[in-house]
Amino acid sequence: MSKLNSITTCDFIDFDKALNTGIKLMRDKKTELIGFYIIVAINTGLRTSDIRSITFEQLNDKVIKIKEQKTNKNRTIVVNQSILDALSKTTAKNKTGFVFKSQKNAVISTQQVNRLLKVAFSSLLPTHCISTHSLRKTFGRRVYENNNQSEKALMYLSELFNHSTMKLTRIYLGIKQEELDNIYMSL
Repeated sequence: MSKLNSITTCDFIDFDKALNTGIKLMRDKKTELIGFYIIVAINTGLRTSDIRSITFEQLNDKVIKIKEQKTNKNRTIVVNQSILDALSKTTAKNKTGFVFKSQKNAVISTQQVNRLLKVAFSSLLPTHCISTHSLRKTFGRRVYENNNQSEKALMYLSELFNHSTMKLTRIYLGIKQEELDNIYMSL
């Protein structure tokens, strides 16, 4: 919880650490839901409000078509193999309707997802701020790193995240001056 009138920004998580945590959590029925949530989040880059609206039908069709709640823009995401592999391991009974439902059969709340993420990544908590947005940033960092930390990657991410400038995307991804300085040192 942040202090009143303060701005907090949460950190990204190493992609492989997040993926392995998600896979590990999926092995236990009690933590399967948050494990699957992690895998979906780091492979789509969606906000929690949009992830929570995903249905099994969309995943089975291998395409997620949504109208983003925050921006009101239409978005289409192709479901990748990591999500499909995790989906095949879920133990959900009917595999219809909303994917991320609580024990009371209602869509899980953002607050509950945040609580579960803090437990899942408890080893990072002393030094990191972890929230649902951490997973969106994890996706962004992975795309940026897989594309050789290029301006082209920032341009694509700026479009995916609906940011007004690439400078905003740099800040969002937590690209620090130290990282930029290392580019010169690597020549």
